[in-house]
Amino acid sequence: SKEIEALQKQLQDKVFSASCDKQAKMWDLNSNQCIQVAQHDAPIKTVHWVKAPAYTCLMTGSWDKTLKFWDTRTPNPMMTIQLPERCYCADVMYPMAVVGTAGRGIIVYQLENQPKEYKKIESPLKYQHRCVSIFKDKDGHPTGFALGSIEGRVAIHYVNATNPRDNFTFKCHRSNGSNNTVQDIYAVNGIAFHPVHGTLATVGSDGRFSFWDKDARTKLKTSEQLNQPISACTIDPRGNIFAYAASYDWSKGHECYNPQQQKPSILLRSCAEELKPRNRRT
Repeated sequence: SKEIEALQKQLQDKVFSASCDKQAKMWDLNSNQCIQVAQHDAPIKTVHWVKAPAYTCLMTGSWDKTLKFWDTRTPNPMMTIQLPERCYCADVMYPMAVVGTAGRGIIVYQLENQPKEYKKIESPLKYQHRCVSIFKDKDGHPTGFALGSIEGRVAIHYVNATNPRDNFTFKCHRSNGSNNTVQDIYAVNGIAFHPVHGTLATVGSDGRFSFWDKDARTKLKTSEQLNQPISACTIDPRGNIFAYAASYDWSKGHECYNPQQQKPSILLRSCAEELKPRNRRT
């Protein structure tokens, strides 16, 4: 409809944020104004924009054990879904949404017509979920997800795997301790898939990012270590820029926080070539 088209055009210069104050806000980059667009009864952990043919809305997931869908122009949610536990991570790629909860729960939702549960999945990981990212098949349809945990491990999982062997896990964001007998294991804080190549980036509390080819099951690159954790990442829709945020994530407690040396920053890196699968590199 013209109303939806107008809303989509209007939202090209908006940024959504969610925080521990139980609110989600919309930042208008033109006017530099910030307005509240969502409310929960506990901190909001995830915020995603849903762009469907019949509707557009904001999806928020909270520690109050709900998933809410909002028309940003009205104060009450269009829809509320009860979760079995607190929302720890989520991702959206229409018509699929995936939510990871406390207690290692995974729920897949289908978003056509109106959001509803598609299936619950037993977690392939043994430790707390930290991040999730949906990936596409060769035809561009969402087909599975990568799930990261606090135990330096990522699971590649197809929602409807034709062969169970297609699902696998791999270790990452680990390093040998000072005496080489103990391994330091860090949380995987973010996962992003390249929109063209289908390869992926992971970032962790070890202060490194790594690039991977899930189909060849190989690592493409690991970065040098920053002086603080990498807390989030994304890749732009054309697949040219890898953006990642460096900030302290409190994984080593308040005693390891040095505000003079560990200043939050956003870094941009050209990634189109580095994220190419090896056999397709020029």
